[in-house]
Amino acid sequence: MFKYLSVLLSVIIFVSSLNAQEEKLASIVANHQQNPTESLVRLKKIYAQSIEDNNPLLEGRCLQQMGKVCYAQGHFSQALDFFLKADQIFNSAKKPLLIATNLLDVGILYYYMKQHEKAMNSYRAAFHIYKKNNNLSGTANVYGHIGQLYEKKQQYDSAFYYQNLALKIYQQNNDYRAAAKIYENLGSIYEDLEKFDAAQLNFQRSLALYQQDKNDLASIEVINNLGDILRKTRHYPESIIKTRLAMKLARKLGNIYQLASCCRDLGKAYELMNRMDSAYHYIKLGYKYTLDLYSEDGAKQAAFLQVLYDINKKSNEISKLQSDRKINGIIVFSATLVILLLVLLGFVIFSRQRLKLKDQQMLAKQKDIEYDMTRLALKNLQLEELSLKQLLEVKSRALSTHTLNLIKHNQFLESLRNTLQAMVKDDKRDQKKQMNQILTEINQSFNHERNWKEFTLAFEQVHHQFLENLKKFSQELTSADMRLITLLKMNLDSSDIATLLGISTDSLRVSRYRLRKKLNLVQGDNLSAFIQTL
Repeated sequence: MFKYLSVLLSVIIFVSSLNAQEEKLASIVANHQQNPTESLVRLKKIYAQSIEDNNPLLEGRCLQQMGKVCYAQGHFSQALDFFLKADQIFNSAKKPLLIATNLLDVGILYYYMKQHEKAMNSYRAAFHIYKKNNNLSGTANVYGHIGQLYEKKQQYDSAFYYQNLALKIYQQNNDYRAAAKIYENLGSIYEDLEKFDAAQLNFQRSLALYQQDKNDLASIEVINNLGDILRKTRHYPESIIKTRLAMKLARKLGNIYQLASCCRDLGKAYELMNRMDSAYHYIKLGYKYTLDLYSEDGAKQAAFLQVLYDINKKSNEISKLQSDRKINGIIVFSATLVILLLVLLGFVIFSRQRLKLKDQQMLAKQKDIEYDMTRLALKNLQLEELSLKQLLEVKSRALSTHTLNLIKHNQFLESLRNTLQAMVKDDKRDQKKQMNQILTEINQSFNHERNWKEFTLAFEQVHHQFLENLKKFSQELTSADMRLITLLKMNLDSSDIATLLGISTDSLRVSRYRLRKKLNLVQGDNLSAFIQTL
């Protein structure tokens, strides 16, 4: 029971310490403009503690606030380094709103570094995150800064558009503190356009909201702007009254920068009124304040730079310590891994030797089997080749025999026909009818299709796909043309071909001529040679 109570007490103490750190951070954020060096020192302590407590979110927020302090003091490169480190932490933690806020700060930094494209890219990235998370306040804040960027580019229509978008959201949310800044921005745009009445109206609205919020520092700047408007519109006495009021507030706050600015504005006003003594007095006083400001800034900057140096030194030491830890971890891991690999390697070598002996035995048996299989396969191929040769010879002999039979048959019919034709001419008239009938039957037997089908079948068994390949050269070939071609393929004499086809040699010559035309052979090409190449 006591053990559980001690654990619970430790958790409560840890949470309380985190809350205390968060409260400290909030107070530093509120006061970093008044005393930047002290703020940076306090932020450095919280940052170191957040690293020890392994609190990455607090670490990232400290880096972001240190970036803001450095930016306000003009140390832009150091500020950017802090912002980028914070961005890495927020991205690792997957905190979109913190990422968006940090991107907006980066955009503002780029704006004052006069890198407007980079500023716009950061603004747009922040805008998309705010829009996706339906964060109206953040969206309006981005709109205001985009409008300010367009004002710097002198694209006043776009500047008005985005400032008014921001103002509309702030008014809907009753965020008068933020609305005051938008009215100030609108007044600045109108002043650039020399629309002084509209500029004065917006500055007055801004001033009313700043005074309602009791923001004296922002009020000083707006009162100075109202004094500038009055001076530019030649209302010199009224301008001096406004500037004196701003000077009174600046003296109350001890803000030397604003005192110097007020003195310069008073000097300009008195100069325009041709009151040179007063103009000289305030210009000289402004110069004194400027020297005091530089002297004070120099001392503050020295202290600020010392704190920055200490932070960077501490960060380097932490980085080195983390790097050493990583290296030691890598060395231990590597050594363990090497030992395991050596043991594994020894086991693998021993196993491989045993497997190698088995593999060699198996390989020898496999080679013997493969040799026997190869020898049997070769023997089978030789037998198949011999069988095919014998079959081809049988078919060739059958084709030749069939061709010879056709020739003898047609020669016999030709001889018989010639004899009968002679008898028809010499015999009596009553025998002519019977002889003519016999002649008709003989003529019909010349074109008997069965013999040709048997011949064609035997031919294709010897000359595979020959007739099909022949049709690729011409689609106009008739059955008579195909018969002539098959006989030419067999290298038969013209007289044998004429006998087989049952035509005269003259008719054969005409058939050959027509066949050449169908096959598109040019003059001089040998028909028989062409057919032999197919």
